[in-house]
Amino acid sequence: MALEDRVFGLHGKALELRSQRLNLLASNIANAATPGYKARDIDFEAALKDATEQGKSTGSAGTGNMGYRIPVQPSLDGNTVELSTEQTIFAENAVKYRTTLSFLEGRINTITRALKGE
Repeated sequence: MALEDRVFGLHGKALELRSQRLNLLASNIANAATPGYKARDIDFEAALKDATEQGKSTGSAGTGNMGYRIPVQPSLDGNTVELSTEQTIFAENAVKYRTTLSFLEGRINTITRALKGE
């Protein structure tokens, strides 16, 4: 088990996966008007499970659990991005990213204080 896994547990991997997901969702939003663009997303729970159970890097876990979103109402130009859905999922993921980051910051502060002998 790597040192970072022992120190941060699954939260380090979760932060990396949430970052990958934010980039993917931002790409979907940016391509909302691109004809034929297919919205993609990561199955976060499956990717995190793969990363923790099999010791995969989060990069391979994230891409292995990536799929295309099925639109509720497909557009005539073949674009599957539903802007309101993407924005909602992006906002939810951003909040979860910040929560995970806050937890890790607290963990790092605790380790730093322990090393200083406080």
